[in-house]
Parts: sequence; structure tokens; C-alpha cells
Amino acid sequence: MTTHHHPHDRGARAACALTGVDLPLAELIPLFALTPGLAETILREKPGLPRDALLSRAAVAERRDRYIREMLAAEHGELTSLEAQVAASIANADTISSNVAADYAEDRTLGERWSDAVANFGGSWTFITLFAVVLVAWMGLNVAMTARAFDPYPFILLNLVLSCIAAVQAPIIMMSQKRQEAKDRLRSENDYRVNLKAELEIRHLHEKLDHILSHQWQRLAEIQQMQIEIMQERRSATPEPPR
Repeated sequence: MTTHHHPHDRGARAACALTGVDLPLAELIPLFALTPGLAETILREKPGLPRDALLSRAAVAERRDRYIREMLAAEHGELTSLEAQVAASIANADTISSNVAADYAEDRTLGERWSDAVANFGGSWTFITLFAVVLVAWMGLNVAMTARAFDPYPFILLNLVLSCIAAVQAPIIMMSQKRQEAKDRLRSENDYRVNLKAELEIRHLHEKLDHILSHQWQRLAEIQQMQIEIMQERRSATPEPPR
């Protein structure tokens, strides 16, 4: 039997209808306050619970996690690890979004930092301008020195230097691109988790609003029926005037 207490009694306690643990009323939720889907899941586990049965928040969170997992499994098939994380975050009312760029930047090694710096510098106008100035200065200096040139035309040493720079720069840039692809994958996974949680939360809110509206319409219908009965009773009790 559900224990009722005055709402202003702060020390009031009651037992959870699922676990039997005695808890303060602030830690308990009535069954009728839950959404219909979640309430059906609880009633399948323990049939015959009254609508005013009190349930602990921890027990409700555990059943909500199970309910969301069953709903996702029915729609998407076997749950992925990302969907399981979303279900757990909704059940525990935790945030799931994260700053992927900041988290990923903190885990970089020294070599990865250098590769990012080289890739950023190599893809800038500063590098292109500086590279063009060095090439023009190299060729102009050797043309001007004629017989004393350290790399006369056709600038074989310059071609060797350029080949070495390209051979070293290419794998360094590829390393940075691989890290960028990994960061993009983490960002897309984070976006998927956030979007899925938002979709489920909105669906949960719609279900809750529908439940509240249905309950309100039922209460209004009961009040209207009571008013009609009162009016009929008053009419029958009023004597008819003589003709």
C-alpha cells in the first residue's frame, strides 16, 4: 500500500514500490507522472502497481535506460556503442556533448605538433612568398656570380634541395591530414550522439505533453460530468411553480 504524507512534511519517507527501499519523498516519483511508454515498461515488470505508486529516481532511471534501449533496438536493430552511450546519458540526465577539437589537441605528441605546424605553414601564403623569394634569390645570385657560382645553370643543386624538401614535406602533411581525418570522425560521432539525444528528448517531451493533455481532458470531462449531475440534482429538488 502506498504511503501518503502531507507535501510540507520534509521528513516524510516512503518505500519504493520496485525496490522496497525506504527513501525521502523528494527522491520518489509517482507512477502517473511518468510517460505512458515508460509506465508500460514498469508495469510489464511489476503488474498491478497502482497509479499513485511511488518509485525511486534511481529505479526510474534504470527502467528509462532499458526503455530507450528497447525503443532504439526496435527501430535500428542491434545497438551501437554510440547509441548505448546516448541511452545511458538520457537515463542518468547527463550531458553528452564535448569539445572534440580541444580534447584532441591536448593529446598531441611533440611529433604531431610539429607535423601540424609544418602543414599549417606549408599551406599559407607566407610559405609561398618566402619560397618564391628564396628561389629567385638563389637563381639570381648564381647567374650574377657566373664563373664563381656555387650552383650554375641549370641549378642542379637547387633541384636536389627542392626534391628533398618535397620528399620530407609530403609525408609530414599526410600525417597531419590523418590526424585531421581522425578529428573529423570524432566530431561527426559527437554530432550524431547529440542529434540522437535531442531527437529522443523531443520525442519524450511530445509523449509527455500528450500524456498531460490527455490527463487534463479526462479531468475536465469528469468535472463537466459532475457539474451536469449537480445541475440535474438542483433541478429535480426545485419544486415546479403552480399552473
